[in-house]
This record gives sequence, C-alpha cells and structure tokens, in this order.
Amino acid sequence: MSESFWGGMLLTVVVVQILVIWSIRRHRDPSLKIDCDAPIDQLMTSLSGLTLGTAVGGNKVEVHENGAFFDLLVARIGAARHSVHFETFLWKEGVLGGRVADALIERARAQVQVRVLLDAQGSKAAGKELVERMRNAGCRVTFFHKRALRNIGVLNDRDHRKLVVIDGKEAFTGGHCIVDEWLGNAEDGQHFADVSLHLRGPIVHSLQGAFSENWAGETGELFLGDDVFPELEPAGDVRIHAVFAKPENSAPTVKILHHTAICLARKRIWIQNPYFIPEPDAIDAFGAAVKRGVDVRVLMPSTSGSDNPMVQHAGHRNFEKLLKCGVRLFEYPHTLLHQKIMTVDSVWSAVGSSNFDDRSFETNDELSLSIADETLALRLDAIFERYVQRAREVDLERWMRRGSWHKLKDNAFYFLNELL
Repeated sequence: MSESFWGGMLLTVVVVQILVIWSIRRHRDPSLKIDCDAPIDQLMTSLSGLTLGTAVGGNKVEVHENGAFFDLLVARIGAARHSVHFETFLWKEGVLGGRVADALIERARAQVQVRVLLDAQGSKAAGKELVERMRNAGCRVTFFHKRALRNIGVLNDRDHRKLVVIDGKEAFTGGHCIVDEWLGNAEDGQHFADVSLHLRGPIVHSLQGAFSENWAGETGELFLGDDVFPELEPAGDVRIHAVFAKPENSAPTVKILHHTAICLARKRIWIQNPYFIPEPDAIDAFGAAVKRGVDVRVLMPSTSGSDNPMVQHAGHRNFEKLLKCGVRLFEYPHTLLHQKIMTVDSVWSAVGSSNFDDRSFETNDELSLSIADETLALRLDAIFERYVQRAREVDLERWMRRGSWHKLKDNAFYFLNELL
C-alpha cells in the first residue's frame, strides 16, 4: 500500500488516541436549571444533597487574611499531637516553604503522623532537597498525578485544593499557597492578598475525608482511628457542608454549588476571584439574577495585578456580554487578589480553592465550603468593600472602544482557557 495510506492510518490512530485520552476524565456538562423561591440560607439541606454531601451544624469559623494566616497555621501545626495532613497545589522553594517544612519536620520527629500531598505540577519547584529533608525526618510526602504513563489520561487533572487537618479536630482551607508572595499584607505587587478559614467542629470530618480521597488514590493507604477521626463535639453554631466530589456521570459538585447559588440569589451576589471566566450558562444566570433585581458584582485582579495576565485576557472576552447583562465588574491593579469567595444575599458564602473558570469547575480537584452564616458573609463582604475602593470599575462604553490588539489577545487566550 502507498505511503499516503499508511500516513493516513497513523494520523487516524493518533487522533483516536488523543480523543480517548482527552475523554477519560471529561464530565458531562448539562445545562443546569433551577426553579425555587426559597431563601438560600434555608436550603442548606438541598444544597448539600445536590452536591453529594451533608450539611452539619455546630461549627466555628474564623477568617484569616494574607501573610498573618501562616503565623496561626505554623503555630497550630506545632501543637499537633497525633496527625497533620497537609495538601496543596502550589509550593515553591523559599522562606515560607522552609518555614512550613520546618514545622512539619519538627512534628514528624516528635512521632506525629505527618502526611503531605503536593500536586506534581504546581509543586514541582518545592525543591528536591527540602522534600528529602521532610522525608528523612519521617514526613510521608506524596505527589499527585506525577508525569507517568499510568497517569497519561489525567495529567490535566490537578489537585488544586489547599487543606490542612490537624489531629482530626481542626482544619484550614482557602486560597493560600506556600509561596513567598503570600507573605506580607498585600501591600504591593510582590505581596498577594488571600483569605483562608480556620474551622473547628463536625465539619472537620468532611475535610479529613476530602484529604483521604486523594491520599488513598495516590498511596492506597486508608487511615482510621481517633488520631484522625475523633469524636467531634460542637464548637460553634455555624452550619456548613463541604463540596469536592466529581461524579463521572454528572457535573462536578463545585460547579453545581456555584450555579445553584447564583440562581437562588434575591438581593446580591458579590464575587472575589482571581480567575473569572464564566461559561455561557453562568453568564445567562447572572443576567437573569440582575433582572430579578440582584446586585451582581465581581472583583478580580487586572492584567497588571495578576500573576497570569493570559487568564485575565481570557476573562476579558466575556466582559462585554456581562456588562450588557448588568453585572458590575471591578479590576484591582495593585497586586494579585487570590481569594476565592462568593457571598449571596449577605447570609450565605462559598469559600475555598475554586476559581470561577472551566478548569476549576470541570477538571481540577477542588474544595469549597458552603456556609450559612450572616456574620461570616458580612465579614467577607467587608473584605470585598475594602479592596474595591482601590479598584477600577469597568465601563461598558470605554470597554467597547479598547484596541484591536487587546481584543485579539482576549479571544486568543479564551480559546485556551481550559489549559491556563
């Protein structure tokens, strides 16, 4: 047979293999529809059921911002008596990495069980010497989805969670990464802004389960007993459910949570997110919310404030449609705002690791907390208001007059938004 025939056959095989690999972890993407008039804070049982979890009361939640968060985190690691479980996407060699590693090493040498789960892509710059130092001290350090043939179908699936569970009794989650730019107080472009939560109460069991999911997937180890799953007494009065499941035959639960919350809003939706690239269904949901009289605002970094300007350009592609829908958009030019927060009607909040884009909603392993608590929502709204004072609101008429080169970059990077 001719060379062109065999060339065509080879090309066909390659294309089929690419499609198979691409589809291994693809999730269905249905057009989600909700018809309900009840207030969101009265629907926690429904929200948790839709997202394959259980809402639990009796929790205490504390908000911690910027570099001060690590003072508490390191102190609580140092107080661990039985176990420390540490999971993160981004860890880079530096002052902060050394500080956190030292705290984990000290506990491991004190015979505390220390398990560290790092994303193989996001934490590739953690430093071989530092990782070996942790391992030599007794820390069990594992990398999520390393580059290997057995992972070829899931290499684009990253562990984007930021989670620490101590003695099975307290937990931290939010947006903070183990990179030196997260130190300081967001005072300039070299010091980022972020928000994480410190949690006590029954919800900690759910977060321990989220850690176990990926730890067991990578190591095969199942951990049990009071050192990791102790009986938990109520610590407060906040009701929470954790959202992290990615069922193979449905939309990922993090996406379901955010879309449902948008559709339930009656007064306002305020979003703080570093990478805001909503899908068409979400844009339509925002537009419908505005028509219901909902005040919809989004605060994000500008290209000058972002650590990844390509993502901001990808988000720009949808600005015109969002603005025409009545959504108010604010760009912060001074530094990276990395907090991932959505509040609805000042009574409900979603806080966690999830960006508002296809990668987080469709591909990454994420963790978001759905929280019904007016005090917390108002605290998070106050953070929005503090940063928005120094942000620039995007004006529709001026935006439509932006240059051709800007528009070209917006459309080009949007085409790659699931890979950014």
